[in-house]
Amino acid sequence: MALRRIRLEGDPILRKKSRPVEEINERIKTLLDDMVETMNDADGVGLAAPQIGILRRVVVIDVGEGPIKMINPEIIEVEGSRIEIEGCLSIPNKAGTVERPERVKVKYLNEEGEEIILEGTGLLATAICHEVDHLDGILYTDKVIEYVDITAEDEEIEEE
Repeated sequence: MALRRIRLEGDPILRKKSRPVEEINERIKTLLDDMVETMNDADGVGLAAPQIGILRRVVVIDVGEGPIKMINPEIIEVEGSRIEIEGCLSIPNKAGTVERPERVKVKYLNEEGEEIILEGTGLLATAICHEVDHLDGILYTDKVIEYVDITAEDEEIEEE
């Protein structure tokens, strides 16, 4: 496994649409492992392949229950609405409120090529939507309702 360089806002690759994975081979499995390692190293909740310069429909997510590796994810159902603060590893030191579905159902392939249907609510639903957006060249900043000052929150934590 290896750490990959996270592409930052302004990099044109972040605005491109990713291509589907046609074959799940060792390169794709290594990519998924590298993405999990890179996400964890950066203290992230999710990472999409374009964020490390790979235009393939691959994402990894970990909301605290272990990594979920998704190949060719497709959101097939959404329900409800919630507004939460989001950030992004490709847009450091920025955060903003975004409206996302409260519940989503996503269909994807796992590393063995098996089709999985996963239902997520709350943070998992948000992470799925955020990462699938990356695959279509959409950043959370395209959907921000209002930016929030995250430095003030950091200062409060340091003072305690």
